[in-house]
Amino acid sequence: MARRNIDYTAVDDQYHKHRRLRSGAAGWVLLAGLGVAYVISGDFSGWNLGLAEGGWGGLLIAFILMGIMYTCMVFGLAEMSSTLPTSGAGYGFARRALGPLGGFATGMAVLIEYAVAPAAIATFIGGYIEALGLFGITNSWPVYLVTYVVFIGIHLYGVGEALKLIFGITVIAVVALIVTAIGLLPHFDTANLFDIVPDGSLGSSAFLPYGFSGVLAALVFGIWFFLAIEGVPLAAEESNDPKRDMPRGIIVAMLLLLVFGSLMLFLVPGAAGAEAMGQSDSPLPEALRTAAGGDSVLADFVNYAGLAGLVASFFSIVFAYSRQLFALSRAGYLPRVLSLTSKRHTPWVALLVPGTIGFLLAALTGNGGLLINIAVFGATVSYVLLNLSHIFLRIREPGLERGYRTPGGVVTTGIALVLAVVALIATFFVDILAASITAAIFLGALAYFWFYSRHHLVASAPEEEFALLEKEEKDLA
Repeated sequence: MARRNIDYTAVDDQYHKHRRLRSGAAGWVLLAGLGVAYVISGDFSGWNLGLAEGGWGGLLIAFILMGIMYTCMVFGLAEMSSTLPTSGAGYGFARRALGPLGGFATGMAVLIEYAVAPAAIATFIGGYIEALGLFGITNSWPVYLVTYVVFIGIHLYGVGEALKLIFGITVIAVVALIVTAIGLLPHFDTANLFDIVPDGSLGSSAFLPYGFSGVLAALVFGIWFFLAIEGVPLAAEESNDPKRDMPRGIIVAMLLLLVFGSLMLFLVPGAAGAEAMGQSDSPLPEALRTAAGGDSVLADFVNYAGLAGLVASFFSIVFAYSRQLFALSRAGYLPRVLSLTSKRHTPWVALLVPGTIGFLLAALTGNGGLLINIAVFGATVSYVLLNLSHIFLRIREPGLERGYRTPGGVVTTGIALVLAVVALIATFFVDILAASITAAIFLGALAYFWFYSRHHLVASAPEEEFALLEKEEKDLA
């Protein structure tokens, strides 16, 4: 069966029998916890590197701009996930709105983001463990290997168990953020935010020590406060009532992340100094030690609990990459073997393959900053396409039944689209090597689609059925 240069191949009932996820595993509370878990590592480490790029003022502006972008985009995702509730999420939304090429491009951009982000987080986990001085362990490949093996193993056991464990670990991490805020508040001094000496570049000042270019450079790290929140809809096929639970879960998660990010951005450099925190591998416990004048029980607790935050994000993004890869493979966009599920309905191949790649990236580079930039490039490409998808769906299918409607409609996602384009451009200014590597991988994937996979798609995959049904309805009309 061919449709506009797209060829579909027939599959039997056994095909989907071996590619089945477990439904009813999560309500909106677990989904909100999942959304926070995706991102919470960004409050413990990574964001602070933006202080060295743009100073505190530059990072503040980046946080505000990216906070607006993510909030507007989340409202659009809430609508689309209640309308098209499949595990394909971003790929499924873009497939309906932008066609097969747009769907595949969105899915691959999300997949690049989610496959690389855990590798970056693994290096941060190593940094926190080294800071604790446990058994002389260093930030090196054995830490990354154990991290991948343990948490992929739990996912292989079952999604319900994994989501509940993610939620429990996330609660510990949230407690650590609250404790950090309470511990640093008495030591907050506005002068500490502006202790970086201006470098004399255009627009440089105490507020913007690296000038206007520093704001652009800090955008990538402003994204790290929220990176991967868009992964909540990937759990659609495993939720209780996606039309109700998806919007509620992702919006609550976004609001919590705005609060936590604001607290860390102000209190950590405000207590320990922006210059020092811009170089730290474990900024929260280091800020607490600086404030206390040495080691403290509170700093040690946050250091251990900080591991929980990093683990929560690592653990949850492993869930996300497996579901995105599962959906693309099930529909034939990527090799179909990648979507096989076990007797416990977990996509075991989709868990293991990106996990192996991520471990190798972490072990061979050991560079969390480089890996962040690669992940962010993939993310910003997907954000442009996701916001376009919402706008196109609103314009082309105004009568489509929606479980939730975005406040402000296309104006809201239009704002997110403009900011996403700015963020995408910024990635080339911040790290041309990371952006170029990611762009090359992305273009290679598009070539694979054009020359092979578009001729071997599966019409009965849920995301394809949604899109084909819409086309048939138009043809009948």
